[in-house]
Parts: sequence; structure tokens; C-alpha cells
Amino acid sequence: MENREDLKKRLTPIQYEVTQNSGTEPPFRNEYWNDFREGLYVDIVSGKPLFSSRDKFDSSCGWPSFTKPLAEEEVIEKEDKSHFMVRTEVRSKTADSHLGHVFDDGPGPEGLRYCINSASLRFIPKEKLTEEGYGEYVKWFNDETKG
Repeated sequence: MENREDLKKRLTPIQYEVTQNSGTEPPFRNEYWNDFREGLYVDIVSGKPLFSSRDKFDSSCGWPSFTKPLAEEEVIEKEDKSHFMVRTEVRSKTADSHLGHVFDDGPGPEGLRYCINSASLRFIPKEKLTEEGYGEYVKWFNDETKG
């Protein structure tokens, strides 16, 4: 994995602050909070797939929200006692990037809302999956039974 200096050069200041320093971007003023195109959301640091547009929903919180991770083995949860609260932090396993938090007020079968910072993600539109090296997911998006 890249060292912190290389990451500082490659990532924008907000991407670095969020992923490496457990920062939070402003609600309603981030790239993906209201973007509902079909595709994958991958870790901005490692490129590992994390979430799918098929599990995204409008939670009105100002950040992208998902009912579940695409690859549960790539998303880890940790207790977070910062800001005088007890929450569950969500991090990427491979890059240890801070992604956001998970709450139990979501609409899905598990009742979860993964509230994720856009700055920790890179969106790959469905039509560019093969070109970007994520071709194995094309069929998944075309299969109505998945998700």
C-alpha cells in the first residue's frame, strides 16, 4: 500500500483528510450524495469495490447512503467514541480507509444505513466497468435477481 506522502500527492485534500484522518466532508456539498446512476463505488485508495448503486438510497442525510456493502469482507466496523458519541465506524479492510458510519435506521431488510463520505469513494459507472477493470460486475448489474 502507498505511504502517506504518496497518498497526499495523489488524493485531494478532502479525500486525504477523510480517508487517512477519519474526517467528515460537509453534508449536501459532496460528490455523490444525490447521484443515483448505476455503477460501483470503490475505495478511493485501494480501488476495491465497496458499495453498489443497487443498494443506494436517499436518506436525506446529505451523504451517500447504502443498505449494505457490496463485499462485506472488504468493509470492517469499529466502535467510534469520538465527538462525545458512541457510533460504529466503517473502514475499508485493504486500505484501512475511513469511509463513514453505519446506523440502524435504514430501510433494507437488515435496517442498516451505511452513511459514507463521497471523498472516500470513486464511482465507476455501469457502462465503464469493463474499461476500468471491473468487468466481472457487468453481468451483476444486468441481472435483475441480484442485489
